[in-house]
This record gives sequence, structure tokens and C-alpha cells, in this order.
Amino acid sequence: MLLIPAIDLKDGHCVRLRQGDLGDATVFSEEPAAMAAQWLDQGARRLHLVDLNGAVAGTPKNQAAIKAILAEVDDEIPVQIGGGIRDLNTIERYLDIGISYVIIGTAAVKDPGFLRDACSAFPGNIIVGLDARDGKVATDGWSKLTRHDVLDIARKFEDYGCEAIIYTDIGRDGMLSGVNIEATVKLARHVNIPIIASGGVTDLSDIEALCSVEDEGIEGAILGRSIYEGTLDFAAAQELADERSAS
Repeated sequence: MLLIPAIDLKDGHCVRLRQGDLGDATVFSEEPAAMAAQWLDQGARRLHLVDLNGAVAGTPKNQAAIKAILAEVDDEIPVQIGGGIRDLNTIERYLDIGISYVIIGTAAVKDPGFLRDACSAFPGNIIVGLDARDGKVATDGWSKLTRHDVLDIARKFEDYGCEAIIYTDIGRDGMLSGVNIEATVKLARHVNIPIIASGGVTDLSDIEALCSVEDEGIEGAILGRSIYEGTLDFAAAQELADERSAS
């Protein structure tokens, strides 16, 4: 089970939101690169970046912070990024500066042809971000709930050739209310590509719960507010996950 610290970027700072609300942001660090170094020192094997300003603008907006993080990591671990990725040129620029995986969310739902082209042009580098509430996919920073069933759209995106799916239960993200294990397992059983869980991880009991269903195809989990507010110790969580995976 791969545990992935999240670094959400807003105005060059590392922040966390509650349920994706940009107006409800808590700044945890004014130096995101230093935060990346902290997670690296604690044994992180991948980082998850989100350009929150970019997600709103539809184009990258935190380039300086992203480049500083990549310089700090210095190719030691993979870095994945989402937020504001709407064209192939943006994907290519990110891969050129050292990003390993590009996450396509809203654009994948609104323009499936773009996702198909991205998977074809950059095989192995494209992850889809699916955010859902009550089984329906949400877009535009979670502000719009579509009629798309998350299971149906996941199967279609798998056929396009995406590397993995990040599944976020938007009702739980940033709320420290526990992972929606049932919905995550249901999705994992519906496709044959890895699922990365996101939203609601609070403490070691959530890590235990995720590890217990790892064999269903749940490859990892993104950790946010819990590791910033201290309800979950990242190093201890990854150690537990490794122990469970080895047993």
C-alpha cells in the first residue's frame, strides 16, 4: 500500500481545503519545497501535487512552487500533479520538467477525446482523477454534480489506457471522517487498473481498513489534512502499511 502525501498549492503556499472549498483553506506552509523535503525524509515514495489556482483557471498557476518541489525531490521519488490540465502541451511541459504522472480530472469527463489522446500520446503517464458523491461524478472543483455514474465512466477511461484512477469521495475530503471503503472497493472491483483512494483518511484505523482490501486493487491512498494536523503520523502509517503488505 503506497501512502502519498498531498501538497495542495494555492498562491504559492501549501494549503488544505475542506470539501474542495477554496474559500476554506488552511495554510500549512509558505514553503512547499520544504514540506516536500519533510515528507521525503519521513519515507514518502511518491508525492501528490494539486495546483488549486490552476484548477480554477484551467491553466497552470503555481509553476515556481512546482519547480522548487521538483528541485528538492531531485528525481528521488515520482511526483504526480493535477489541476488545470486541459491540453497536451501542458502535459508535455510537466513531463519535461520532471513530473512522472499527470492527473486529468474535469477535462477527462467533459472532453473524453482529450483523455484518449493524452493516454495515446503519453502512455504510462496519465492518471484519471474521479471525484464523486453518492456514485455520481463531480466536476469543476466539485461545484457541479453530473449524471455520469462513476463505475461506467471508470470502465470507459480504463479502455482508453489510463495508468490508474484516483477516487475521491468529495463528501469526506478534508473532513477527517474516515475513508469510504465500500465505495472504493466497489470501484476497484469494477476495473482492472489500480485505484488510489483519496478523501477522509484520519488515523491508523483507516490505514488498517485500506490494507485489508488492498488485494481488491487498491494500490495506494493520498493523505492530506490528517498528516498536516497530526491525527496520523506519516512514517508510522507507511510502516504499518508495509508490514501489512508483507504479511
